Amino acid sequence: MAAHGEVDELFEIKNAYYLGNFQQCITEVQKLKTPNSDVRADAEVFMYRAYIAQRKFGVVLDEIHSASSPELQAVKMLADYLASPGKCDTLIGDLDSKMSSSVDITNNTFLLMAASIYFHEQNTDAALRCLNQSESLECAALSVQIHLKMDRVDLAKKELKRMQEQDDDATLTQLAQAWFNLAVGGEKLQDAYYIFQELADKNASTPLLLNGMAAAYIHQGKFDEAEGVLQEAIDKDSNNPETLINMIVLSQHLGKAPEVSNRYVSQLKDAHNSHPFVKDYLAKETEFERLATQYVSS
Repeated sequence: MAAHGEVDELFEIKNAYYLGNFQQCITEVQKLKTPNSDVRADAEVFMYRAYIAQRKFGVVLDEIHSASSPELQAVKMLADYLASPGKCDTLIGDLDSKMSSSVDITNNTFLLMAASIYFHEQNTDAALRCLNQSESLECAALSVQIHLKMDRVDLAKKELKRMQEQDDDATLTQLAQAWFNLAVGGEKLQDAYYIFQELADKNASTPLLLNGMAAAYIHQGKFDEAEGVLQEAIDKDSNNPETLINMIVLSQHLGKAPEVSNRYVSQLKDAHNSHPFVKDYLAKETEFERLATQYVSS
């Protein structure tokens, strides 16, 4: 973050990334002209993280090498984890070893990437231990997400308050407020919708923001409005996992034919087989089939 009164040369790059506009983030980095090598290095971290978000793991793994900065090595660690499901146990073991030794707590990127891996493994305790070592706004935002995932709205509220005290107007703080409002529900749902809508109006409608709006609509029982927003999200990225999951949920609420939601499920399985939703779905599917065999007539 730029010091108070200073212009953050990376504002547009970071903002595009935070809002889920990953191609714009990459384009902005490629257009960046700065004599400041530190600014260039920070920009490249966001560029490679945007490639990971696009599931272009090969670009990251090919271009970040042993001589790259510790920040970029951390980004490569996440790319390697997501690209190689068969190596997960080894990679987690290596990460555990790094965390048990002396960790550079000034390397926010490493703490964030490590927490992301642990969160993906559903090891929330380890993820939060990483994030609690950092004062960065982005680590705080991920902490809010994790606390909400754990249904600890009280802890999410404390983390959100800390973010607001640090920078109330920041995009990440606004997003965290919207996520918190979705979790609280009730009259806060409309507040969440307005935050997502305002961010989209100021910047661009991205699948991340559109899914936020759709979630607010679904919780309010406004299913037709949610369908319109999700269709826009599909048009922007037909393979976005959150959009597909919300479409599955919405199809049930709208009483659509089973093949409609089954189509989205099949697409999720094909393109995002390591996504937590898919893993959970497959586990339930396997358990159902196991139970069903006990009732097959002989």
